[in-house]
Amino acid sequence: MTTQDAQSLDAARETLLDAALMHVVFDGWSNATLRAAIAESGVAPALAHAACPRGPVDLAIAYHRRCDRRMLERLAREDLSHLRFRDRIAAAIRFRLEAIDDKEAVRRGASLFALPQHAADGATAIWETADHIWTALGDSSDDLNWYTKRATLSGVYSATLLYWLGDTTPSHHATWEFLDRRIDDVMQFERIKGAAQRNPVLGPLMAVPERLFAQIRPPRRGPAPDMPGAQRPEPPAAAEAAPPAAHDPAPQQRED
Repeated sequence: MTTQDAQSLDAARETLLDAALMHVVFDGWSNATLRAAIAESGVAPALAHAACPRGPVDLAIAYHRRCDRRMLERLAREDLSHLRFRDRIAAAIRFRLEAIDDKEAVRRGASLFALPQHAADGATAIWETADHIWTALGDSSDDLNWYTKRATLSGVYSATLLYWLGDTTPSHHATWEFLDRRIDDVMQFERIKGAAQRNPVLGPLMAVPERLFAQIRPPRRGPAPDMPGAQRPEPPAAAEAAPPAAHDPAPQQRED
């Protein structure tokens, strides 16, 4: 496929997505939504099916990646150098959630990716988001840490997203508090892991998996998603990367 062909497909996909969003609230990411988008967008059916060969699931993934791009654009504009690194991660996740302009589209997407046949797609999308955040923040690891950072961040983002979907507090204040607690949990885990690595008994045991993962090179970082030449990073098994349930109660049920 030539660069021009890829750009044509990307443009068609974006046009279809714009037309589809007004229907997602009623019909979800479904064939009915795709048909309506084709009819209203003016995109030729053959081109539409080439742009979304798997139908509505490709449209849902396109929306996820559009929000990833918005997050990356904001990260490129913002100066986070004065923040602690844990706060830079929190800011990136907040930027990602604030890039979503249609909460119902994400809620319908979560239902779609909860289906067994699409679970791997949902896990891959979350993994991509985590990879974009770490890469944008300057991560250069190429060993076990490359995988553990993205797996951990995938869990934090997924839990925060689920909490955000049910958050009715002003300006999603409860979500940002929830996010801070999740990152604190991660930082505590990292401190425990560091202490274990320095332990004369546990250190050699932890070195074994690190040596194994060191032989598996992380995928090359490529262009942003949906750009010519972009390559999707490979996630772990879907069961490992699937969004976990949030540990805190839903915002509307909190007593504090």
